[in-house]
Amino acid sequence: MRLKAGVILIGALAFAAPASAQPSAGLAQVVALDECDPTSFNMVLGESGGGFCHNVALATFGYATSLSDLLMGAENGSPDPGWDFEPDQLTIKQGDVVSVVDQGGEPHTFTEVKAFGNGFLPPLNPGSATSVIPECSGGFKNIAVARTRVVQGSHLDIVGLSKGKHLFECCIHPWMRMEVDVK
Repeated sequence: MRLKAGVILIGALAFAAPASAQPSAGLAQVVALDECDPTSFNMVLGESGGGFCHNVALATFGYATSLSDLLMGAENGSPDPGWDFEPDQLTIKQGDVVSVVDQGGEPHTFTEVKAFGNGFLPPLNPGSATSVIPECSGGFKNIAVARTRVVQGSHLDIVGLSKGKHLFECCIHPWMRMEVDVK
């Protein structure tokens, strides 16, 4: 009888423990950045729905890259470093949430890949390469890619990463890469 009462008491104490005593997942933030020039991007990619590029703050201060400069840099193998995930490398504990926030002016993806490679838009691949890594194949028609899209001002939470090294890349801007190490 004492054993049974002790088990009930322990169970009641565990149930009544305050939320602060409960283990909880950590949160690691990743920021997706870019410096798109609204004038040149929206002229080519469309003004409908308020425009494609929403980089108002940076463009106001002269920190913007034209679409032609972005395409030329990507083709030459020297993509604009203003398109980036910050940080480039992250170490988290298993169970932590990786929250990707798009603070840039245009959409990105945060797609887990086996190995870094080319995205689904050949003009943004080095030398305009047409080969695409499997995880980015099909672009947004591929539901797995579409689920990893992060639009301006929104966020995407990545949960359930297993222990080990995980590689993430933007399938639009394939030089935007990062590694997440789960301990």
